[in-house]
Amino acid sequence: MTLAKRIIPCLDVAGGRVVKGVNFKDLVDAGDPVELAKKYGAEGADELTFLDISASVEARATTLDIVRKTAEQVFIPLTVGGGIRSAENVNELLRAGADKVSINTAAISRPQLINEISDRFGNQVLVLSVDARRANTKSGFEVTTHGGRESAGIDALAWVEEGISRGVGEILLNSMDADGTKSGFDLEMLRAVRAISSVPVIASGGAGKVSDFAQAVSAGADAVLAASVFHFGEITISEVKKDLAKAGFPIRR
Repeated sequence: MTLAKRIIPCLDVAGGRVVKGVNFKDLVDAGDPVELAKKYGAEGADELTFLDISASVEARATTLDIVRKTAEQVFIPLTVGGGIRSAENVNELLRAGADKVSINTAAISRPQLINEISDRFGNQVLVLSVDARRANTKSGFEVTTHGGRESAGIDALAWVEEGISRGVGEILLNSMDADGTKSGFDLEMLRAVRAISSVPVIASGGAGKVSDFAQAVSAGADAVLAASVFHFGEITISEVKKDLAKAGFPIRR
């Protein structure tokens, strides 16, 4: 059976509000996370991703209260990321209503965290968020941390392979080069990761027009994530789904 391709709006939350920038800089307010979550649930989003983008930078845990309120409003899978440093943090988020968790910075500083979460909760709850950009590495891509601010000094493809071997269930591939540019998803990076990944790959960064989503799926994405084009009403989820269906991809109506 071919799995439906998923459309995932992303709520980047800082200071209790949804924000959006370009290449992770110059953030502008995009609304209330709970209200936006409710709206996307009603509009037919397949999943929702909630990233507390200032948690790692401010060295604090994810805001459980907002997660709880968001989870109460949506009846689709909710992935939460930002500030997760332990299996106990994951336990708290799952109890607050998250279905999956996304880890990034903490996993890079302590890869064993992947094993600990996967062993305790199963790999279906664990998404490895990879913020990658072009660099002089073996694959041509490197991993960045702290919201794209710092180089991790790790080859992106090598890190994806390690994450999968340690037990992640999905890869969320964020292209730092394409983030917020609206120039289309990073198809070259996506193909490179798809070629080595045995788990689903979520494409993120660069959505600007409806046709960009089908291109990402053609390049190997199992799911496509976007933020600003949805937040600011430039594209609707139903438009994306219609276009994917027209291109022959299975979607959830």
